[in-house]
Amino acid sequence: MGSLKTNRNDTVSSVSGEATKSDLKDQCPVSSSEMADIIEPDLSFQRSQHPHTFERNGFVVLEDFFQPEEIDELKFCGEEFTKNLPPESERKVFNSIESQQSKDKYFLNSANKISVFFETEALDNDGKLKVHPRVSLNKVGHALHWLHPTFKKYTFDERVKEAAFQLDYEEPAVCQSMYIYKNPGIGSEVMMHQDATYLYTDPVKLIGFWIALEDATQENGCLWIAPGSHKSGVHRRYVRNKDPDSKELLIYDRAAPCYQLSNFRPVPVSKGTCILIHGQVVHFSYPNKNDKSRHAYTFHVIETQHTSYSKENWLQPPLEGFPKLYRN
Repeated sequence: MGSLKTNRNDTVSSVSGEATKSDLKDQCPVSSSEMADIIEPDLSFQRSQHPHTFERNGFVVLEDFFQPEEIDELKFCGEEFTKNLPPESERKVFNSIESQQSKDKYFLNSANKISVFFETEALDNDGKLKVHPRVSLNKVGHALHWLHPTFKKYTFDERVKEAAFQLDYEEPAVCQSMYIYKNPGIGSEVMMHQDATYLYTDPVKLIGFWIALEDATQENGCLWIAPGSHKSGVHRRYVRNKDPDSKELLIYDRAAPCYQLSNFRPVPVSKGTCILIHGQVVHFSYPNKNDKSRHAYTFHVIETQHTSYSKENWLQPPLEGFPKLYRN
């Protein structure tokens, strides 16, 4: 990426850090119970005007990306979803005995809607809540960025446009968005993955914007990222199943790789921080066993110039196409 391009509005700066080459081995990670034995690595970032940090590490941390009052507005909207939950009959799709096909259909239908997803531990088999509604949701997605006025306002904010511009995106479009709750004691683990597994473009040009709505710590399930892992290609794909007789509508095209946990670094951040995540960088988060939640708003941006969005992806664009970032 080289030197910094002329700033669109002088609103965004990168945060750089020491790069550590990640050599992903074919070894399975240790369990989360062994996490306490891992020495916390130094992630002391310093402000910089060089997007090569993103190119080198596969992620970059932008502190104070949004102001506290802006973050509070987003969080308020996220909490409002918990006050208007679907009826019990519609919650059964999330229980452990429902067919995978039903779950896949619900997931596919959420692409261009605002749909709620419950934590598996939050419901019994009849769809009745086992926990307080406020801590029952895993996430809300996948078209918040377009259908909800508040999330739309911040997704298409000039600071977001500037960040994409600095990373050489010519005609970026927003393809999906999620409000993630990571609730205390119940927030589930997110397995090691690459975002390009689910939102594949050829060539791969995908950014995740991960915005902390609360302080994210190792105790409440902050992100763990393998610096440099974006240079190892796309390890597997999550695609629409072409087998009409299968009970699964969505499948992985190969088994999950085993990653060496020592290649990953925790990325604790404060409220208002945005982490830009390369589509091929491997990352995950542990379950939240803490008494504090870890709310986040995240959305994904793809390049539409000189790339093709895979028709095999689970999420497909609406008839009018994904909304263009610079034009809204």
